[in-house]
Amino acid sequence: MKDLKTMVVTANGSRTPITPRQAFSVVNGGQDPGLRSGPGSIAGSDCGGMEFTREEVDALLNTKIRTKDKFNLKEKSEMMMDYIKKLRMCVRWYQEFEGGISLEHEKLKKLFESAEKKSNDMERLMNEKEEELNSIMEELRMNYSVLQDKFTKEEAEKLAAIEALVAEKNARMTAERSQAALTEDLEKALRESSSSNQKIISLNDMYKRLQEYNTSLQQYNSKLQTELNLTSETLNKVEREKAALMENLSNLRGYHESQQDQLVSTKVSLEESLKLKDALAGEVGSLRGDLHQVREDRDRQLSLVEDLTSEVVQYKECTGKSAAELSYLTSRSTELEATCALQTDMIKKLQEELAIAEKQLEISDLSSVEIKTGYAEQKKVNSELQIRLAEAESKVIKGEALRKKMHNTILELKGNIRVFCRVRPLLLDDGVENEAKTISFPTTTEAIGRGIEVMQHGQCHPFMFDKVFTPQSSQEEVFVEISQLVQSALDGYKVCIFAYGQTGSGKTHTMMGTPGSYDDKGLIPRSLEQIFEARQKLKEQGWKYEMQVSMLEIYNETIRDLLSSNKSSVADSGSNKQQYAIKHDSNGNTHVSDLTIVDVRSSKEVSFLLNRAGQSRSVGKTQMNEQSSRSHFVFTLRISGVNENMEQHVHGVLNLIDLAGSERLSKSGSTGDRLKETQAINKSLSSLSDVIFALGKKEEHIPFRNSKLTYLLQPCLGGDSKTLMVVNVSPEPSSVNESLCSLRFAARVNACEISIPRRQTSMRYLEPRLSYG
Repeated sequence: MKDLKTMVVTANGSRTPITPRQAFSVVNGGQDPGLRSGPGSIAGSDCGGMEFTREEVDALLNTKIRTKDKFNLKEKSEMMMDYIKKLRMCVRWYQEFEGGISLEHEKLKKLFESAEKKSNDMERLMNEKEEELNSIMEELRMNYSVLQDKFTKEEAEKLAAIEALVAEKNARMTAERSQAALTEDLEKALRESSSSNQKIISLNDMYKRLQEYNTSLQQYNSKLQTELNLTSETLNKVEREKAALMENLSNLRGYHESQQDQLVSTKVSLEESLKLKDALAGEVGSLRGDLHQVREDRDRQLSLVEDLTSEVVQYKECTGKSAAELSYLTSRSTELEATCALQTDMIKKLQEELAIAEKQLEISDLSSVEIKTGYAEQKKVNSELQIRLAEAESKVIKGEALRKKMHNTILELKGNIRVFCRVRPLLLDDGVENEAKTISFPTTTEAIGRGIEVMQHGQCHPFMFDKVFTPQSSQEEVFVEISQLVQSALDGYKVCIFAYGQTGSGKTHTMMGTPGSYDDKGLIPRSLEQIFEARQKLKEQGWKYEMQVSMLEIYNETIRDLLSSNKSSVADSGSNKQQYAIKHDSNGNTHVSDLTIVDVRSSKEVSFLLNRAGQSRSVGKTQMNEQSSRSHFVFTLRISGVNENMEQHVHGVLNLIDLAGSERLSKSGSTGDRLKETQAINKSLSSLSDVIFALGKKEEHIPFRNSKLTYLLQPCLGGDSKTLMVVNVSPEPSSVNESLCSLRFAARVNACEISIPRRQTSMRYLEPRLSYG
């Protein structure tokens, strides 16, 4: 991290330079032990030029809110507001850090484009040089017309290269316009963030005016929910930017590989050019030898002519031979002179050819030097791009680790046991068209989307939960709210989601959905699709996941294996000889002995297992529901992930539970086996209520062993698991009593505090037993 200094505005308006560590100590409301105390403070909520170290972020995330008096809610709320402001500053610093990574990526992209352009120019230059060398060989062997055709072809290639350059410039201008549009979107997001801060301030003022304890607590939860929703949107945006960055990195890898291929081809062409240069040098040497030999022949002929001329004169003077001999000698001399003239012309031609060959050899030498220089520069650029690519990948890994920490911090602030409420729509079989509605949804600012009101005998009973879904809410809207919890299972946490409510309130529809309908898929199929899609994306970061599935039901306080190949294991309890024992280990994990465990690799395999388990599950007909679930269904997915690059091994568990519906014997009309089933269901749900009461009162003894259901859910209710309860409510006026009971129980669950979720990491590989917590 860069050692930058920030400016802090003091009380008298002066600006004092401080280090990032000093600024961070001011944000924490304390002072650095190694620094003197000073009156510095951060103006506004913007983090300015401040930067955070990894230790400072860890310290902020691990800060625990503690007060001297736990009933002093005002002090606790003020401390929580300070902590949220610090967390917001850290998030904004992280956004700026991500923006820096994006800018660095843009720089890398521009550098890579320039390198690609240079490589294209070099390739074009090499093609031209290669054609020039070929034309040199053709000049020595062919006529001038072939050279003219080569020149025409080179001109056409130049025109094509110019057109490619124009197209590249247009693409660059398009990229610049896209960058400007992204800048405008960022400014818009900042303006929306400032308006959200103003809304938060108004909510704080409203909170101070409220007097009653219960109302003030609801206001605080509303304000915290709004802030966390904003933070969740910011995290989603960061995840999208991270996905875009990963895509750009993969493109950079492709460009780098193509660049390396081009370098290899350049090297091969350079070697061929060197070989051609050696061949031309050999031809020039042979031409020089021929020229020397011709010159020697010419000198010999001249000396012979001179000798003959002297002999003619001598013969004329001394011997006076006949005119016939004289004419013969004269003709002989003329022939020799003509031969000498022809050899002189040939020498001139050879000299011209030698000069042309030497000029072409010089051009070839210059081309070879330029190619070597370009190759060295390109190799240097590629090495720099490789270094920057490695740095960008390391930044992506660090950003992913920070995202996981902030994601889990947000879920902890929302509460370990969160409660969602869902009201199913009225059905045609309900027959309540003319009756008054008993369930309504408040529209006030603090209660919209979180409040529900039930009318009974003219009295209104209000309730507040983490989220309330109206009858018009779709399966997709419900899943969006729990998708973050599902992601935590991949990060190595224990996650438990269970549906609670009376018979016929829509629990099984919420968890399983409608078979064969894409839009009505339940939480279990959608969670599996998200997990397997996330696994494919995390492969690019070096993560490898193994997953195991088991499914069981608790029927009349007896555990049944729904995936067992032995059909008798899911027959009636009287003939069931297989005993399944629940055991908890020292690490907080739960094992069920002799339970069938199946390795899965795709969501289709899990869907097949779900259909198989659904056919084996116990259902029955009552006066309240045609297809009533007569058992508690428990779906468990255990996840084991390994990242060799980061040397990490995570263990996550996802428990999705569809509880049997509570019902009154006077309304269900159960008799015989149905009566026994109803009594067992109500007993287990009563035990669950006793556990919640004990947790809410923080009693020393929690009666988990009172039923198989509570003993199986012990790590989820009293351990370090992230737990979500979806309470389902029927809008029928005849079910108003059951709806009130369900909502009151859900309110008690929402008030429970359990241990802080703990991430399971180790270097051990997958064990053969399956954990339920």
